Amino acid sequence: MPMPAERRPAFQAQFHRRWNHLSDPHVRTLAWLLDAPDLLDPAAPEWHGRIASLPRPDAATAEWLRALDANPAALHATLDIQPLTRLGRYAENLMAFYLHHQGILVAHGLQVRAGQGNTIGEFDFLVRQGTDLVHWEFATKLYLLEASGDGRHADYFVGPNLADTLGAKVRKIMDRQLSLAVHPAAQACIPEPVAYAQALVKGWLFYHGTTPASANPDGVTPAHCRGFWRALQDFATVCNGKYAILPRLGWLAPAKLKPEDAMEYEEFQHAAALHFSTNSTPVLVALLEEKDGWLLERDRGFVVPDDWRGKAAASVARQR
Repeated sequence: MPMPAERRPAFQAQFHRRWNHLSDPHVRTLAWLLDAPDLLDPAAPEWHGRIASLPRPDAATAEWLRALDANPAALHATLDIQPLTRLGRYAENLMAFYLHHQGILVAHGLQVRAGQGNTIGEFDFLVRQGTDLVHWEFATKLYLLEASGDGRHADYFVGPNLADTLGAKVRKIMDRQLSLAVHPAAQACIPEPVAYAQALVKGWLFYHGTTPASANPDGVTPAHCRGFWRALQDFATVCNGKYAILPRLGWLAPAKLKPEDAMEYEEFQHAAALHFSTNSTPVLVALLEEKDGWLLERDRGFVVPDDWRGKAAASVARQR
């Protein structure tokens, strides 16, 4: 069952054109963080100017990434990746590395406490913007449109583990996290008043295989990174190339793999079935095609357990 032509993504092709010379996976992920479209649209009126946006990488940044790819030891040491490193913390550390290089990082992960053991919150980033001290709340998220037919706005985009929704995450950022600087306890631990607070949000949204590319929730960048999702029982051969199940820290940048790291469709089908025999967590699969001796991601999608849609609908109902 091939993907509809209108659903074929353009971002992967664009990313490979600009960054295919990078081979280190962490440098490639950093390039994705800097170059990927914002998930939330900075121009959308509902955000009232509270969305931060990075400048598109210029020639100097591209050269810095090239040099970093050739010698990534300093980046690897900063990341200090452990077996249970969370995707969000990994992306945050990559961003901190970049902001430090840019000379605008004032603080990263600054906790605010009121008394012994009472943590009020944490500033993801305090950055210098001109003469202003600015609070950036940073998030990298992946959500699947639950697709029951009831709606397409943010509350119907569900995390792979069903723990939250895009709507709930955005409300938490906007209603609570961005107001941290006005708390009396925060004012005691920052070097000067925060001029303003914004959310910097990157990510991917995944639509059921029949959902057209024109589907777009309010407030989300129209050109956001997108993929598909399907239940395992509905997943048939969707490309003539190779497949790879991506590890969690490989969920952000489009994949670039050696031929021996990929699978034929039958191998993938067996691996996915084996995974779901003991685990209900969806798997993210890259659809790959060969170019210059490498296998490059041309599309991606979550393959979910056959009962995931019903559980997702129940999760949406609980959180609305």
